[in-house]
Amino acid sequence: MFIDFEGIDGSGKTTLSNLLAARLSRLGYKVAHAREGGELRSPIARRIRELTRDSTLLEMGPRTEFFLNLARDAQQLEEVIIPSLARGEVCISDRYLYSQLALTGGGRGLSPGSLAAPCELASQGVWPDLVILVDVEPELARLRKRLGKSQSGRAADSDSRKGLAGAGLAVRMRESFREMARKDPSRWIVIENNDVPLHVLEQQLVDAVVTRLQGRKSAPPPPLAPRAAAPVPRTLDEVEEHFLRALDEVETREPQLAVWLLGGLPGFAAHQRRLSSVERFPGLTVRSLIGLEDEPAWALRELLAEVVPRDVAASLGVSHAPQAMALRRRLCTEAPAEVLSGLKFNDSAEAWSLREWALREGHLSNVLCGLAGLEDDTAWGLRELGVSRGLYADVARGLAGLTSERADSLRQTLLGHARLAVLRSTDGLDTPFARRLRGALENKARKVVLRSLTGLDTAEAWALRERGAPLTKEALDSVDGMDDSRAWRLREAFVRRWPCTVVSSLRGLPLTERVETLVLHALELTGSRLPVLHKAYGLVATAHAATLPRERLMPRTQDGDPAQPTL
Repeated sequence: MFIDFEGIDGSGKTTLSNLLAARLSRLGYKVAHAREGGELRSPIARRIRELTRDSTLLEMGPRTEFFLNLARDAQQLEEVIIPSLARGEVCISDRYLYSQLALTGGGRGLSPGSLAAPCELASQGVWPDLVILVDVEPELARLRKRLGKSQSGRAADSDSRKGLAGAGLAVRMRESFREMARKDPSRWIVIENNDVPLHVLEQQLVDAVVTRLQGRKSAPPPPLAPRAAAPVPRTLDEVEEHFLRALDEVETREPQLAVWLLGGLPGFAAHQRRLSSVERFPGLTVRSLIGLEDEPAWALRELLAEVVPRDVAASLGVSHAPQAMALRRRLCTEAPAEVLSGLKFNDSAEAWSLREWALREGHLSNVLCGLAGLEDDTAWGLRELGVSRGLYADVARGLAGLTSERADSLRQTLLGHARLAVLRSTDGLDTPFARRLRGALENKARKVVLRSLTGLDTAEAWALRERGAPLTKEALDSVDGMDDSRAWRLREAFVRRWPCTVVSSLRGLPLTERVETLVLHALELTGSRLPVLHKAYGLVATAHAATLPRERLMPRTQDGDPAQPTL
């Protein structure tokens, strides 16, 4: 029997496929997993996958990508799947040719009809007996992926080629998968992985697969008892209660995700939840303090500085506060990368003292990344040294915030070595070089281009946003905190398509009637789904902290005085 798992990135298909393989093995079945532990078993297929994921290959067109992916699947078929089936084993794959149809047809926009014949050739007539679509809301999948990236230590600006297209690609791929499942219900079953405990999903899969293996009548997994529809807040004042209730539910299923969702959230309620997670997840807990500089946040960093030094250093962001600089001095030996990255736009004597120490210790690449915003001769000398040593991407990262001709001249020099890093260095900049680069890469790295527009109020920026908004949510990311009439038109036009991003783009604005109307509309459209509710709470909590920081950050005693912050 040949079983294939499909779904967008972050859906959980790799986890579930490996759980199914393990359970079937314990039940006595001979099982082969073509991608056991998330790694393709064919060495040739692994080499091809590296090529298709390489984000530096911006010129690779969708047809080339399609045929390379077909070659990968064809090699897996010949080397792993067909031999396994010939031995009478249950063979499980994590992605097959359906993924290429969803990516190239649904995601990239090529005609699905033209893709069928090449897929048939690659398949040799071998198609799965059962396809399990692990379906998930794209925004929730993104949250899980970001959590995984943080836990694995991957750089925040690392992207695959799929990632460069923007979050809209996953939305279109999901729609394509769901359509394939709808057209072939005898072969496909759909497992929803939004708010169901993992052990329940695992048992559903085992029951469905064992039914097929035993030759009984094919049937979808038994439906779960219907969940009551989540109530939708009627006012912004009700958002906190609804979000915290939803967060408590997540904590029982995915406790690490629950901690991740606290990231950047101010206020006493969020802080109390951080304290309850400190012993289990100290690193995640302290990373959730990024952007926070209230007394409880500083106290928690001090408490964990010796326990998870890298996470504490990362939680400082680019803060110039005296407490932040004191912690960096303490943590520089154990967390040099995080400490030096946090020195962006910091020209103080303390910052240069840390950089000088780092250079003596051989941390030039990390020093370069933390030079953003600095134009003095010493900074330029370090950049020249970085270029001479081939540290092109690090030099480019350290050009962020610089608008001078000298900076653009160096960007031009670096283009042939680190285009994406150069593009990211133009975030928020309106220079002739930045405009030309965005125009050249709009269709090759749409996500990075659109995010580089953050805060820009120019004709070119609005034209790029308007072209990008139907395709991906990053066009709305770039209007964060903008109170411009064109920003409002984009939000109101695309709230149905990108509700989560529309809500998050309002963060930093006062809670006017127009803001409240749009947020409540987004919550109503989505049934108050967790990702949208999360953004709505972040908006409300931030606005309250900005207007009444002391009162909102701390509880009250019975006398009405603020209680002392405690751990």
